[in-house]
Amino acid sequence: METALITIAYLSSAVLFILSLRGLSSQETARSGNTYGMLGMAIAIFATVTADGIDRYAFIAVALVVGALIGRNMAAKVAMTAMPELVALLHSFVGLAAVLVGYATYLAQTKTGSVFETEIFVDVFIGGITFTGSVIAYLKLKGSLSGRPLLLPGRHMLNLAAALGAVGMGYWFTTFDGAEGLVPLAIMTVISFALGAHLVAAIGGADMPVVVSMLNSYSGWTASAAGFMLGNDLLIITGALVGSSGAILSIIMCRAMNRSIVNVIFGGFGTGGGTPAPAAGTAPAVTGDVQETDVNEVVDRLVSAKSVIVVPGYGMAVARAQHKVQEMTELLRDQGVNIRFGIHPVAGRLPGHMNVLLAEANVPYDIVLEMDELNGDFPSTDVVLVIGANDIVNPSALTDESSPIYGMPVLEVWKSEFVVMMKRSRGTGYAGVDNPLFVEPCTRMLFGDAGDSMDGIVGALRERAGS
Repeated sequence: METALITIAYLSSAVLFILSLRGLSSQETARSGNTYGMLGMAIAIFATVTADGIDRYAFIAVALVVGALIGRNMAAKVAMTAMPELVALLHSFVGLAAVLVGYATYLAQTKTGSVFETEIFVDVFIGGITFTGSVIAYLKLKGSLSGRPLLLPGRHMLNLAAALGAVGMGYWFTTFDGAEGLVPLAIMTVISFALGAHLVAAIGGADMPVVVSMLNSYSGWTASAAGFMLGNDLLIITGALVGSSGAILSIIMCRAMNRSIVNVIFGGFGTGGGTPAPAAGTAPAVTGDVQETDVNEVVDRLVSAKSVIVVPGYGMAVARAQHKVQEMTELLRDQGVNIRFGIHPVAGRLPGHMNVLLAEANVPYDIVLEMDELNGDFPSTDVVLVIGANDIVNPSALTDESSPIYGMPVLEVWKSEFVVMMKRSRGTGYAGVDNPLFVEPCTRMLFGDAGDSMDGIVGALRERAGS
């Protein structure tokens, strides 16, 4: 394909990617946004594989088919609850690809000069951080690693030393040509791997949704750096779009959590002499007896209520209870109950996790509200139904300075008349801290699988509606 046609194709793809981001900003236009993104990527792939100088079509075809089959298999099998770790894993692929492409480009020696070598160096450095950081995030989200932050002595100095060491390797790298430059490049790669792993390992579980968003940003900047290295305008534009949008989302989430983005990225940097909030388990355990309830009492409360707020959490996703929640919503609205949903910015383990689940179940989006829109309504709310959430409704975030989630805004459900906590047990949330809400006078615990509990609630509501 001629250069002019490739340029036009790349520009068309860039416009479609921008339209995709615009569409994904709203639930009503999300489907069209995804369509724009897929069309833009299809055009970009076609233009790239038909460019001048590309002649090994058999290898490209095999790579495309194998990659497509692996991706389809992963997407078909992954549960919605496992989507956060899948996203983190895909980010690691982007980082590793950038590292490999950087080495391949250097060994090919298609160009020379310090600028070109700097582009390679930056691409490999950011790619290395993205790769290992994403792997650690994946392991934490999967539960293979503890959600507690790894706080090594002098960790900030270690990060600074690693960054300075990478800069030194960069200077060394740009002074050599050919195979001699592989030594500083390899040393820097090891440094970037270690730095990426250490940065994410130092971040606590409560901040992992922000981490996933930031890794998305890193993958974008990695792609943009690769674009400069390869002289590919589309990679530059696309990478910048992904990198900037991921960074903006991370900042928005941090503001909603009353967190500093620098504090999250560097695992507590700048707080208390570089010490973050105490690790999980250091806060005093909550004492007191919980009051249990059953499905019949919950249904009695729901049908007699004028105002109900549902707070979904990761437990709802695990139980796949969103469709039963939607059925309950329809039944209560038919009886004149004002039911709404309160979504915390970091509910679940992925930005927008709960919103996607509720949209999948066709819950009316006009009753799905953000935390700031609902917190003032809890004192006038009759019943709050918390489904598999914990940290995002924990009062200690506002009152207990020893808590690792102190300072994080939460849904103040305890101000309502009656709170139902649907959980499998009295266990801690992902941040690993006890929840004093369990022993509040207004709280009743409905223990068991959220799916089974919702089955019971919906069945009882249908019986009463039919009688």
